[in-house]
Amino acid sequence: MPKTYISNSEESVRMFKSNWMEALSKVPFFVPLIVYIPVIAFLTYESFAQGAGIGYFFLFLIFGLFIWTITEYILHRFVFHFVPKSKWGQRLHFIFHGVHHDYPQDANRLVMPPSASIPLAILFYLFFRLFFSDLGHLLSFFTGFITGYLIYDMMHYAFHHFRINNKFFQKLKAQHMLHHYQDPHKGYGVSTLMWDDLFHTNFPSKKMTSGKTTVSK
Repeated sequence: MPKTYISNSEESVRMFKSNWMEALSKVPFFVPLIVYIPVIAFLTYESFAQGAGIGYFFLFLIFGLFIWTITEYILHRFVFHFVPKSKWGQRLHFIFHGVHHDYPQDANRLVMPPSASIPLAILFYLFFRLFFSDLGHLLSFFTGFITGYLIYDMMHYAFHHFRINNKFFQKLKAQHMLHHYQDPHKGYGVSTLMWDDLFHTNFPSKKMTSGKTTVSK
């Protein structure tokens, strides 16, 4: 089977000539926590301020978490793994996701930079706003959606750099490692196996439970 990555070095190739652009492309794992925990707290407060009762708040929050999981799958499968034919399109693909597959252990390119995640969050908010007539319900839903994104980012970092002892998370990590080191066209889910199971892009269970994926530098 051909090698699916270039190097397991903890430092990837330079992407930009400009120093400030290169700096913006590298993000320590804790930056999304600093950015989005206050956002989640604000959205929670505003949900109740706009009249969302506690029951509806948690109902729409869970709905937002659920919608995040399918969004994660769709983005990973159909956007991040879409490789255009044009040179500029291939360059864009490399910046957004290709570099992560070429250098999967680069700790500073495992979470999404705020320069990309903030505009995307705004676009998603404006999109979801089209489907909600009640602002309190929209904010409750978006609290769950952003929470789902933050969980995804932290899980993604943990799978690449932490030892996992919990059996459930070990299975998720195994799928993600197989996605990187065996077949990048399977195992698109990071925070859940549900959509890979549903759309038949999962790995056989025996591969995820029998032994560890070999990773060499």
